[in-house]
Amino acid sequence: MNKALGKGVGKAIAAVEPKSLAELRQDFKAGKQALVEAFRKGRPTAAAAAVLLRALAKHVDMALQGLWARSTMPAGASLLAVGGYGRAELFPYSDVDVLLLLPNGVEAHQCGAVKSGIEAFITACWDIGLEIGSSVRTLDECRHEAAGDVTIQTALLEARWLAGDKPLVAQLEALLTASMDASAFLRAKTLEMNQRHTKYDDTPYSLEPNCKESPGGLRDLQVLIWIARAAGLGQTWKGLAQAGLITAFESRQLQHNEGLLKLIRARLHCVAGRREDRLVFDQQTAVAESFGYQSSAGQRASEVLMRRYYWAAKAVTQLNQILLLNLEEQINGSQQGLMRPIDAHFLDRAGMLEVASDDLYQREPHAILRTFLVYQQTRGIKGLSARTLRALYNARHLMNSAFRRDPVNRATFMQILRQSEGQTHAMRLMNQTSVLGRYLWVFRAIVGQMQHDLFHVYTVDQHILMVLRNVRRFFIPEHAHEYSFCSHLASQWAKPELLYIAALFHDVAKGRGGDHSDLGAVLARRFCRDHGLDKADTDLVAFLVQQHLTLSRVAQKEDLSDPDVINRFTLKMIDARHLTGLYLLTVADIRGTSPKVWNAWKGKLLEDLYRVSLRALGGAQPNLTADIEARKQEARQALALHSVLPGTEEPLWKTLEISYFARHEAADLAWHARSLWRHVQSPVPVVQARPSPVGEGLQVLVYSPDAQDLFARICGYFDGAGFNILDAKVHTTRTGYALDTFQVLSPDLDLHHRDLVSLVENKLTQALLTAGPLPEPRRGRLSRRVKSFPYTPRIALRPDERAQHWLLTISTSDRAGLLYAIARVLARHGINLQLAKISTLGERVEDTFLVDGAALQHNKAQLQIESELLDAVALQQ
Repeated sequence: MNKALGKGVGKAIAAVEPKSLAELRQDFKAGKQALVEAFRKGRPTAAAAAVLLRALAKHVDMALQGLWARSTMPAGASLLAVGGYGRAELFPYSDVDVLLLLPNGVEAHQCGAVKSGIEAFITACWDIGLEIGSSVRTLDECRHEAAGDVTIQTALLEARWLAGDKPLVAQLEALLTASMDASAFLRAKTLEMNQRHTKYDDTPYSLEPNCKESPGGLRDLQVLIWIARAAGLGQTWKGLAQAGLITAFESRQLQHNEGLLKLIRARLHCVAGRREDRLVFDQQTAVAESFGYQSSAGQRASEVLMRRYYWAAKAVTQLNQILLLNLEEQINGSQQGLMRPIDAHFLDRAGMLEVASDDLYQREPHAILRTFLVYQQTRGIKGLSARTLRALYNARHLMNSAFRRDPVNRATFMQILRQSEGQTHAMRLMNQTSVLGRYLWVFRAIVGQMQHDLFHVYTVDQHILMVLRNVRRFFIPEHAHEYSFCSHLASQWAKPELLYIAALFHDVAKGRGGDHSDLGAVLARRFCRDHGLDKADTDLVAFLVQQHLTLSRVAQKEDLSDPDVINRFTLKMIDARHLTGLYLLTVADIRGTSPKVWNAWKGKLLEDLYRVSLRALGGAQPNLTADIEARKQEARQALALHSVLPGTEEPLWKTLEISYFARHEAADLAWHARSLWRHVQSPVPVVQARPSPVGEGLQVLVYSPDAQDLFARICGYFDGAGFNILDAKVHTTRTGYALDTFQVLSPDLDLHHRDLVSLVENKLTQALLTAGPLPEPRRGRLSRRVKSFPYTPRIALRPDERAQHWLLTISTSDRAGLLYAIARVLARHGINLQLAKISTLGERVEDTFLVDGAALQHNKAQLQIESELLDAVALQQ
């Protein structure tokens, strides 16, 4: 370009009017959209994510600098990027935090011109689509507020100049450096991190992790850099490696896993179209597909993505421990602290287990497993030192097939299981350091494996370790108050390690195809054989793994008052030892799936089945007549304690079949008789309620002239009132009355039980007196998990063993109004209900009904009923 032409172009540009805010808004939006769209269409690599984050930050920089230039700001003021934006990295929908820094003596709230200029600048930012988070402070205010608030101190630590007076920023940096107490900052950020980990379940393996805040997420890496910067030890992974805090290999690993987490978070923002840092079920498949993953017959695309995320989060967790301990030693000067020798290989350094030499595991691979044995056996040891963690991290390649076959290592592993304490912590530590998966190769296959069964809320490996923890607690006196009956049984159990092995293997074959219980039993048997267990113990462990679902299935789905059910079950149990072991494992398993799955009623069903089966295994043959007579006598004694006249129960009892007495305990018989002795021939419904004797919720008794739709009307009331039905027992007297009992959970936990009892008694009575057609089921919202992983409804209708009744089994996703929808179909076809067992497994229900009715004798009618039930349970899915 010649000079004359250049001057002409310059004059033309100068003559152009400044762009309006509307035009700047359009330019900003278009520029950001172009950057995001290029990233979305490009290859999903960490390098591409890094380019996007820098480009977005630069794009915002230019917009802010342009607005600052056209604003009227006070002399000497500066504009700084703070927080995450201060790192010159910006995710597509992340916060844009800025600080308007003023010189001392310029108070924004006191000077009208300063205030109006700042307000105009902030308004202009929002007008062009920059939703900034802004703060306005003087130098002194920054120094004062940072001293009292570690969050502000952290944000200022990454402050970056954007526009205005640079010397003012240099003064701020000097003030912050002079006032920084690295030791106090380390303590505050460590406590803050621990609190955050607790908030996010203290595990990187949540099924819906927050890729920024969860353990093993980006925030854990940022904390390390903040602490290092505060102490002047470095600002990058490479810088920390040069300072000797991490090795070059660890630096590369940190950089690699940070890059992957940033890539996932950036893709998640693009898919969600908003700030979304949680890998929620709704988004996992779309994010996975943006990586190019495709679902196959054996694996969902989302599972591939999440497996990759979990492995990165696990590596971050391991490296975070190593570097945080190193930073702590460097900052607090504890690297030269007193060390107490434990043996030739290990030292106690201020409560942390330390290897005597960095090459210990290279020279002596047997010491790898001994690390965890020594950790268990040594009083006062609360964790592994950075040096030990690093040595284990670098020894992973040594744990090969020969290592796993080594008799010394096998003996050490069994010693760990047989110690008097510390199994839970040792196994968790082994999993965190990747030792468990490399020693138990079958365990490695399920690390980070998701479970899309609407039941479990943890990955398979974390669920297994939760079950191991629960079993271990049965043997710890301090936890006896949690599961007193289990603790009592465990106190008489001779070899706890057999239950620990069963816990480790009960779900280890998930994802292999086929029945995981059968496959797991084969793997458990092989482990026991390799580790020197005798045949009896090996058979027991294999039995527990193979049958680990049996006890819960029978207790929650079958009629425990039926002697044939008990006989069939006890035939599988072999002896009392097998039954007791299975009971303990079952309770631990259910408690380790989800906080929402366990309740007192479920616990009672399991205990009832255990007790009646134990009597049968002891040689006591089921004698229904004798049991009922004993139950009646106990009920009469209970009635006498309430000053009820002898014989009061007879008018009611003589109208009831033997099945009624078989299905109710003595306390229930007494309550029913006491409540109904005046109302045996009542023309109107009688409703009685009381706090459930087995725990939370209510026990509700309904006595009414029988009607075809009575059960459906009762369910309709509970549905409309938001109650959750756990169990229902339905009986018809010889005089044509229905006597139904329900176990229900209230939606209003704050309501006093007396008020709740009165409410149910009055409202349910009114509902039963109301004539007319059945109301429509309540349309409740489906949970996100049910929407994301719909469960195909399954219905089975088959005659019972004596062909007198039919067993109806329904398995489907849980939703409001489900039981009522089922009851409406049964009422429509004149199906009589004898027993209902409602089993809620997280977001899934498996309900079992004992029914009879003329329609069930005809194949065509059966098919019609099954079809209508499928339509009813599939509603809204």
